Amino acid sequence: MSVILNQYAKLLVQYCLYLQKNEKILIRTTPLAEPLLKPLYQHILRIGAQPEIQLSFEHQQKLFYENASSNLLASVSPFYQYAVQHFDAILTIDAPYHRTELQNIDPQKRLTVQNAHAKTKELLIQRSANKKLKWTSCIYPTKSLAEHAEMPLNEFEEFVFNACFLMESNPINCWKSLGKTQEKIVTFLNYKRQFRFIGPQTDISFSTENRLWQNSDGKRNMPSGEVFTSPVEESVNGHIYFSYPTLYNSQNVSDISLEVKNGTIINWNAKKGKNVLDHVFSIPGARQFGEVAIGTNKHIKKATKNILFDEKIGGSIHMAIGSSYPETGGKNTAAIHWDMIKDMKNGQIIADDELIYENGRFKNNLFNL
Repeated sequence: MSVILNQYAKLLVQYCLYLQKNEKILIRTTPLAEPLLKPLYQHILRIGAQPEIQLSFEHQQKLFYENASSNLLASVSPFYQYAVQHFDAILTIDAPYHRTELQNIDPQKRLTVQNAHAKTKELLIQRSANKKLKWTSCIYPTKSLAEHAEMPLNEFEEFVFNACFLMESNPINCWKSLGKTQEKIVTFLNYKRQFRFIGPQTDISFSTENRLWQNSDGKRNMPSGEVFTSPVEESVNGHIYFSYPTLYNSQNVSDISLEVKNGTIINWNAKKGKNVLDHVFSIPGARQFGEVAIGTNKHIKKATKNILFDEKIGGSIHMAIGSSYPETGGKNTAAIHWDMIKDMKNGQIIADDELIYENGRFKNNLFNL
């Protein structure tokens, strides 16, 4: 385990965040991630970067929601705000004690906190697009995450480490190799303008005119493995069924069906969590799409109700409601960005009237995936 965690720390520092001497990095996590924090701290110091660590104790968020005044709910941590404005890198390690403990928190309180953080999130995305801020999200396997993924902890650890290529002899080279392949995909897709996703209960189309596909190869999320862009907002039309279950604010949502007209979601349903969708779609900007993407990580073979992993599943696509990423050219803004994921092993992608992807793979061995 110590060897794997050292590999993990090295990957995060040298590849994901490519830290340099004198850069300031904020690490946000819980004490449960201490076995990873120790080698991570060593690697950061050896490079000559300056780490600051922000730890959240057990039940901290729950206590905040239950006791904070309305003014505090509508505020942002001054330290975090400063880091977003001035630090060179932010690493968030999800290592929860209780993944779903916030599921019964008043939705209005959560919306107040979301809205309060919207401008800070927008600044983070903008500084990142301008190459002023590097950020990465990852997880440290905890008992709570394993239980939610319906795996024993040791099996879940292996799942996480395999998804990050940490079981390979040289994880960094593996990610570089995937990045090169995905760059070819991005170049290919950037010559296309009109896309259509077809599959069970799905037929949805959109334009990417004057938008750019991006290569997500582990620099922001670890694990990664996707190519993504933003659709022209008003161009999205049709209906789509998202087959993978997901979580939103600790609440389970599954079998989501959306109907879209001229870029706006006009009807929605879910086998579980319809009330969650009702709430989410009351948020300004949430009924438009900020992202479309294709998952490419063949090391991730099953859904775990953790978007960090599920949206990268090789043979899947996802569409995110809410805010766009500026580097794609997207223009939608919202206090939310929620990825909804669909298995495409019985699906097709058509680009400019050409079948380019079928049954979870690009056609004719276009790319070595």
